[in-house]
Amino acid sequence: MPPPFRLLFRACLGLVLLLLASSGARATHIVGGELDLQYVAGSQYRISLNLYFDAINGNSGALDTDLTVSIFDKGTNRRMQDVSLPLTSNTFVTYSNVACTVPTLSTRRLVYSRLIDLPANQYFSPAGYYAAVERCCRNNGISNIVNPGDAGQTFYLEFPAVVRNGQPFLNSTPRIFPPLSDYACRGDLFYYNFGGTDSDKDSLIYELVTPLSGHSTPGQPKPGAADPAPYNPIQWQPGLNVLNQIPGNPPLRIDRQSGRLQVLPTQLGLFVFGIKCSEYRKGVKIGEVRRDFQLQVLNCPRNTPPSMSVLMPGKGTPYRAGLDTLRLTPGSGRCITLRFTDPDPSSTLSLSLNPVNYTGVLPSFSITKGLVKTPGAPDTLISQLCFPTCVNTRGKVFLLDVIVADDGCSLPKRDTVRVAFTSMPDPNGNPTITTTAGPGLPLRARPGDLVTFTLTGTDPDNDPVTLEMTGRGFNPTAYGAQLTQTAGGSPARGTFTWRVDCQAVNKPIFEFEFAAAASPCNERQASSLIVPIQIDYSNVAPVLTTTLPPDSAGLPPVIRRRLGEVYEATLEGVDADANPLVFTATGKSFELAAAGITFVPRNGTGRATATFRWEASCEAVRQQGLEVTFQLQETTCLPQPQTRKVRLEVIPPVVPPFLPPNVFTPNNDGLNDFFQLPNLPPDFCDSRLSTIKIFSRWGNEVYRTTDRDFRWNGSGLPAGVYFYLVEYTDRQFKGTVTLAP
Repeated sequence: MPPPFRLLFRACLGLVLLLLASSGARATHIVGGELDLQYVAGSQYRISLNLYFDAINGNSGALDTDLTVSIFDKGTNRRMQDVSLPLTSNTFVTYSNVACTVPTLSTRRLVYSRLIDLPANQYFSPAGYYAAVERCCRNNGISNIVNPGDAGQTFYLEFPAVVRNGQPFLNSTPRIFPPLSDYACRGDLFYYNFGGTDSDKDSLIYELVTPLSGHSTPGQPKPGAADPAPYNPIQWQPGLNVLNQIPGNPPLRIDRQSGRLQVLPTQLGLFVFGIKCSEYRKGVKIGEVRRDFQLQVLNCPRNTPPSMSVLMPGKGTPYRAGLDTLRLTPGSGRCITLRFTDPDPSSTLSLSLNPVNYTGVLPSFSITKGLVKTPGAPDTLISQLCFPTCVNTRGKVFLLDVIVADDGCSLPKRDTVRVAFTSMPDPNGNPTITTTAGPGLPLRARPGDLVTFTLTGTDPDNDPVTLEMTGRGFNPTAYGAQLTQTAGGSPARGTFTWRVDCQAVNKPIFEFEFAAAASPCNERQASSLIVPIQIDYSNVAPVLTTTLPPDSAGLPPVIRRRLGEVYEATLEGVDADANPLVFTATGKSFELAAAGITFVPRNGTGRATATFRWEASCEAVRQQGLEVTFQLQETTCLPQPQTRKVRLEVIPPVVPPFLPPNVFTPNNDGLNDFFQLPNLPPDFCDSRLSTIKIFSRWGNEVYRTTDRDFRWNGSGLPAGVYFYLVEYTDRQFKGTVTLAP
């Protein structure tokens, strides 16, 4: 439509809206809105209210700085908590087509939001919960309900318990988007997508519902908290109901699966409507969100849809939708010509694509937008739609909607041509790969060797080539093998390097698979080759000889010496593979030096010797014998250590029988004049004489000495029985002796 006509239309539209606004001069303002509950972390959720406010007819005094949401147990209506939600955002809702914006139609989106806590020990009811906010009043100019200026709105959602079967049950409500910002034209199809998203990937079902008025009134427009359910519904005007909310042919409908809203209105007015989005998990409903909104229906100037014709490539004949199939073959033209126009003057036309059963790369337009029928502008626009050479439908017929749309108000008019097509890409050859590793295969390597060779990948169509490396039954990088691509494109070159280490000896042969891969049209094409590498490794155990006594019946030999005596032995190791050899000696639970042992190894390549010396000491007595392990260790991939063990023991001294006298006569006759203990056990390591004590029959100590060669003559004590106590560091001897007159 030309600019003067568009300005006239907007002026008329503004007058209509002004008249509607004059009937709603009261403090009515609610366009609609919905609640939203999103999981954050732990037991925290964010609850938000989106309230859509009539920025033209609404009284600014009704713009709240906070609103209260109430949460109830759905099974019992028990109030769980009331939460004050502060205003966190105040923005304008934008039009779908900014060119159709009119200054007399404006909606604000007010967001009230707060973090709340829903602990599992409180929110576990199997019936679930619901949240509600009550606020009055709706726009007085609404056409399809009774007493709209007295009708409030109940913003409502339902959510499940946060725990189920003893486990956390996390859920966020679906988010319906976007809010409606446009008006509808009487006699023209109006459509809008109210489809939402769900962060939990739950299934969403949409349906029309009667909006809820609730308990708020003009006298109490902002209750301190919501009342529990049930909430009073709005009252439809006669002849209207939940399935006929906006009169039309057809009336207002919503697609259950997509949330697409559409109506072909037949009456002028401002119409409120309600939708419900229910979420299902594993076939069970777990929650719902309700949204109320309103739609203005106006008389609009007639807008004729644009038209489009599609010309077949190389023919110039029109494509017949439903009859023709566009077949794109190697060497054939891959572009179709689009001719599109609009009977209305000064129309801006836009092209777009909608793939029906096709998910590949879309074809491209030479032009996507243009103006027709203004001074200097053509009556018909022409665009080329060219399909990529890579498209391969593999014989299947794909469908693609080619759409031309005008810039009419309130929504564009369209013409759609559904193009059926098949496509075969141009032929493409596989890349090839060569290597300098041959011709003598398998390659042979020993641990410590560096294996290296180059690879070259070439593509006959000069597609970029990537060199790849894998292992048959192993991961090359885990063994330290690397493939470095040193040149890209075609040909591509790379270098293989592998420093063979000991972990490779457990696998006798490694089959490295190399590939040269190209991806023309995003489809992988590759050729490969195998380079086997055989690992050569063998090892003979070293031989250990020694002057130590041989084992006896599988047990280590026992070497016995008296305290202070010395034992010496030599050890020698020889390795046929000339591997480095190392001698070690370790004591079982003791240090060699602390036990009087010295061990001197002389390690070397292919041969090693060692000397062992033990000076018998009390440590062997304390340990009740010493066990020493000798080991000859070779440095190689699979070592075979040789070991010998020996047990060292100290020979204890000979202990004569302990036969103390039981009587003595200190009469100076030269016979038994003293009490003495000549046969006391000798001191031995930690068993040493401590004290000798003699007591009277009444327990009085009458004599003490530390001299094992003592002689006690009674010291003028009366005749009688006396008790003696001989104390060693590890034991005692007790007895009696009689002092005779």
